Amino acid sequence: MSVSVNECVVLHGIFKLGKKSHDVLLTRTKLTWTPIIPENPTGETGVPQSGEVLLQDIFAVKVKRRRAAGQESGGPVLGVALFWCRRKGRRLEEDTLHLHNASSEHTHTWYNTLKELLTGFSSRPTYLKVFINPSSHKKEAVHIYRDHVAPLFKMADIRTDITVTERKGHALSVMKECKLDEYDGVVCVGGDGSVAELCHALVLRAQLDADSPEKPVRATLPLGIIPAGSTDVVSCSVHGVRDPVTAALHIVLGHLQQVDMCSFSSHGQLVRFGFSAMFGFGGRSLARAEKKRWMPSSRRREYALVKTLARLRPEDCQLSFLSAKKSNKGEESWVTNQGLYLSISIMSIPCLSPHAPQGLAPNTSLANGSAALIAVGNTSRSEFIKHLKRYSSSTGQFNFSFVETHVVSAVKIRPCSLIGCSEDESEEEGDSKTTPFIHTEGTTFPWNIDGELVEIANEVLIRVHPRLITLYGEEVEEAESSVSCSCI
Repeated sequence: MSVSVNECVVLHGIFKLGKKSHDVLLTRTKLTWTPIIPENPTGETGVPQSGEVLLQDIFAVKVKRRRAAGQESGGPVLGVALFWCRRKGRRLEEDTLHLHNASSEHTHTWYNTLKELLTGFSSRPTYLKVFINPSSHKKEAVHIYRDHVAPLFKMADIRTDITVTERKGHALSVMKECKLDEYDGVVCVGGDGSVAELCHALVLRAQLDADSPEKPVRATLPLGIIPAGSTDVVSCSVHGVRDPVTAALHIVLGHLQQVDMCSFSSHGQLVRFGFSAMFGFGGRSLARAEKKRWMPSSRRREYALVKTLARLRPEDCQLSFLSAKKSNKGEESWVTNQGLYLSISIMSIPCLSPHAPQGLAPNTSLANGSAALIAVGNTSRSEFIKHLKRYSSSTGQFNFSFVETHVVSAVKIRPCSLIGCSEDESEEEGDSKTTPFIHTEGTTFPWNIDGELVEIANEVLIRVHPRLITLYGEEVEEAESSVSCSCI
């Protein structure tokens, strides 16, 4: 049994694991066990099958008792059950270790000691504010929470205060008024829209509480995300998988990951806080999808993608950016370009998803204090489709002459009003034209900010704010992939 000389043994006892007796040692960092093998008359012994569980992976401990049918309390002691987290790739799975010993005194000594040691993990929550969006994706959020998340929270003795949202903006209004100091964290059960609303709400609330109207303030509570949407980009970026059990176990175990966010403002007024934004193709595709809310989400997404590609037009705009490397030196030196762009994306996180396993912005990370700027200049429709397809294969999406990428701390986009072809004007088969959209006075431009459609009429300023929010999760390099959209 391997225990470091620097580790003090807290408890040493004998328990049965299965049908065999084991020597069990408990230190402040792990629990180990080794089978007790009786001496063989021939002097030969087999190789003992030892095992260990790190205390950081144990999230609950219970006393096991034998009870008759219908009996809810009491009963003779059988031993201790440890509930712990087993890692399989990016997935976290619940597992149980049963330590059998019929001595009540022995069992309770181990139970009480383990409970005390587990309280040392101070990042683990004991009281959570939970928001459930019953309308997200396939309307499965309530079912997902009840069947997969609530039992784990109960097992870990986590109390919850639940709000089932009734409309868009409901969570934001509750967050503005509730007493946040009562809670250890906030949980969102929903899709990207719900996550975006709560991330914005947490940072906005911190700003209001600090009476800091000009400067963003770091959110005081961490946010846990239980994926229940159609793409779940933020969840994938901190979990690596779209799996409610994995997400719940990250929360239960108190795995905290600081994450950069962006502020989006126009004419000096804050629009919202978020992680990513798409202007041009991404914004127009989402705007078209929003008009078909009656369609199933996957079909709506494919319809919008095909239609937007069929009417592909560039945006004429002025793009300015502040290099993250140069801005660190204290002097703001903006680089400005005027031109036609099919798509402009700004992402402070990698934006992993099953359709883009290494992310829409694989060259950035969760907390590096910068964002990825991906500007796709005007090109033929066929070349643009090649660029899009390479996101699913994870390589080469930026290896085109019309694609430029930059690591930035700030971006400004100012659309220009020019005479050209209308988006609704019919066009012949073939590649995209060089003529941009018509933009008349009063025109608003569709932005895709964290999967939410935001219409903005003027110049937009995006600034990166390092480690503005804390999410339950960890840094992830690649998400589990799935079959990609077949429409292109």
